[in-house]
Amino acid sequence: MTENAVNESGPADAETAAKVASGSSFYAGMRVLPKAERDAMYAVYGFCRIVDDIADDQVRPIARQRAELQAWRDDLEALYAGRPAGGAEMLREAVARYKLDKADFLAVVDGMEMDLEGICAPDLATLDLYCDRVAVAVGLLSVKVFGMEDGVGRELSHHLGRALQLTNVVRDVDEDAAMGRLYLPAEYLAEAGIDSRVPAEAVLHPGVGQVCRKLAATAQAHFAEAHRILASRPAGKLAAPRLMGAVYANVLGKLCARGWTPPRERVSVRKRELIWVLLRRGLLGWAG
Repeated sequence: MTENAVNESGPADAETAAKVASGSSFYAGMRVLPKAERDAMYAVYGFCRIVDDIADDQVRPIARQRAELQAWRDDLEALYAGRPAGGAEMLREAVARYKLDKADFLAVVDGMEMDLEGICAPDLATLDLYCDRVAVAVGLLSVKVFGMEDGVGRELSHHLGRALQLTNVVRDVDEDAAMGRLYLPAEYLAEAGIDSRVPAEAVLHPGVGQVCRKLAATAQAHFAEAHRILASRPAGKLAAPRLMGAVYANVLGKLCARGWTPPRERVSVRKRELIWVLLRRGLLGWAG
């Protein structure tokens, strides 16, 4: 569910990880951080991009993809055991400095395994688990880098992670269907009278707009809770989550205004719009 742009070896240092991140909508969010936190987020994001690209590869045999994901699990175990850690060496400094939890990294890999095995009309509980693994777990790693206290950091990760991931789901219905994936939940598909579980067919059904609007409403509720938390000004470097929340809420608003009637024009964030968000939120030149 992210853009693909990582070679097989992956970023080995902060400089390479920064180049990986530069092609992403998350780049500006990380750029507003001080250097130490920025480098840590580049490493975390580089890891996420690598394992995501493994799962999204449409060419390599699935057995090889499974083996590569398992290799990342093994490298993470080695890292936390203090042994040479292969690809996970890129995370060593961030893990040590910010006390990042192994379980959160492993959860991301588990989420990529769900993608690899193929997600097609999951029930709501499975979609929620998927969001926990591929989005909330990344949030839990991030809020430690941001210096947030555990309780409020977990609450923000819960809401902002789901808001961002559900926005991805309703934005990427066509791209996901082209990969044989359908993240729209079975319960909502049934309510909309969509019987087909063939992704390319399901996303062309007239009822898909009803499904996406319902997911969009859930995402908006999570954005509102994330905004409430950030507006309370908890401790931490909050510019990055504020920016990401604002940018993705803007994307969701555009999607709702466009609707989901085929053919669906791709909605993205243009550079000038991103600069406007930065100015409006007072984030240019501010890392607090």
